[in-house]
Amino acid sequence: MLQLPIAHGLVGREDLPLPPWLFAWGAAAVLVVSFVGLAVLWTRPQLQGGEERRRFGIPRWVEMVLGAVGVGIFALSVYAGFEGTQTETANITPTLVFVIFWVAMPIASVALGDIFQFLSPWRAVGRACGGLARRLAGGQVPAPLPYPERLGRWPAVAGLLAFGWVELVASNRTDPSFLATLALVYAAVQLIGMSAFGEKAWTENGDAFGGLFALCGRLSPLAWHDRALFTRRPLSGVPQMATGAGAVALLCVFIGNTAYDGFSQGAAWLDVAERLQRALNGIGLNDALALQTAGTVGLLACVAVVYGFYRIGIDGVRSVSPGSSSGELALAFAHTLVPIGVAYLVAHYVSLLAFQGQAIVYLVSDPLGRGSDLFGTADRAIDYTWLSSTTIWYLQVAALVCGHIVGLVLAHDRALARFRDPREATRSQYWMLAVMVGFTSLGLWLLSATG
Repeated sequence: MLQLPIAHGLVGREDLPLPPWLFAWGAAAVLVVSFVGLAVLWTRPQLQGGEERRRFGIPRWVEMVLGAVGVGIFALSVYAGFEGTQTETANITPTLVFVIFWVAMPIASVALGDIFQFLSPWRAVGRACGGLARRLAGGQVPAPLPYPERLGRWPAVAGLLAFGWVELVASNRTDPSFLATLALVYAAVQLIGMSAFGEKAWTENGDAFGGLFALCGRLSPLAWHDRALFTRRPLSGVPQMATGAGAVALLCVFIGNTAYDGFSQGAAWLDVAERLQRALNGIGLNDALALQTAGTVGLLACVAVVYGFYRIGIDGVRSVSPGSSSGELALAFAHTLVPIGVAYLVAHYVSLLAFQGQAIVYLVSDPLGRGSDLFGTADRAIDYTWLSSTTIWYLQVAALVCGHIVGLVLAHDRALARFRDPREATRSQYWMLAVMVGFTSLGLWLLSATG
């Protein structure tokens, strides 16, 4: 977890306004009532079409300006990481990476659609280089290679899991120079991938962040493509997500990373990690390597648990549709994991964004941490009083419950599209209801387990 001197997105037991079990039972009741309401009132699929209405076009210069902004922010992060102070709280790079990029961007995508496609620095550089190459070659640029279908989203899965490891396990995770180095490596990989397979194919499958933020943006009623803004029915963009190899794994890693963030701070994991570390010391690993190995095991275990939860629900759906394979059904309902991932992200990082997000105001005036005051805001401080711990807890619970209700809605609508009989569709979702209750209870336990 990012070790900054702020309250993290997890609230300790002493801050809970009511006992955790009461929240868990209340959340389960809300989900059951929502399920019953869907079964009675929602009898035809309404989100599968994805119809859109064009609102206005976007000039090319807007795309170029936003791309330049993204490149500028990226360049600042790298420069500050190498040239600025290596104190993480005084250098702008850790806050840009772990707060603005990782937390604020997916939340903004849910509200505004996939805006990262315009701000992505590697996409902006890739588009500029591609345009320059076409101009120099007179338009005779070789076509990109066909993207391997079997490879699917696995490169993005690897990238997202690696980021989770850096954020939650790596011992030097907040060192600005370490983050700057990783940023350059990641950007280089993206440029190579886009040059080989084309911008669209690689971004969707190989860019962990571009692909993930685009999935979060599908929850929004706003869609940005073909240099225009379109509106659509809320949530109708999610069922249209492209599926294929690695699609389920990407979303399970998204949820699992955040789940481990909470689990790793609880007494249960600390006890297990201590025993595991001693065992690893016994086979010759030093303390630092043993600790990181234990953290890696915990992170992978959390991802595996999330995947196991989801497959339980899919196997339940398959009991109603024995003619469908588990793999086919897992892909058909993969989009239901998107709101759960967003819910976990908001629940675990809301206080990080609410408090450490304010640091960007003074860090932009002194990004290197050397005492400059470029915009006259270097003397600002973080206001820890504007949100109470009780308010944060209610926001966390609300995020979890709302995210899982949305997941239920999406699963129910997809079931109605796959089964002609609404009663069969409802019956197929009994297990998915259990999974949503399980995910909610797990999320609440993770929030309350940190003491």
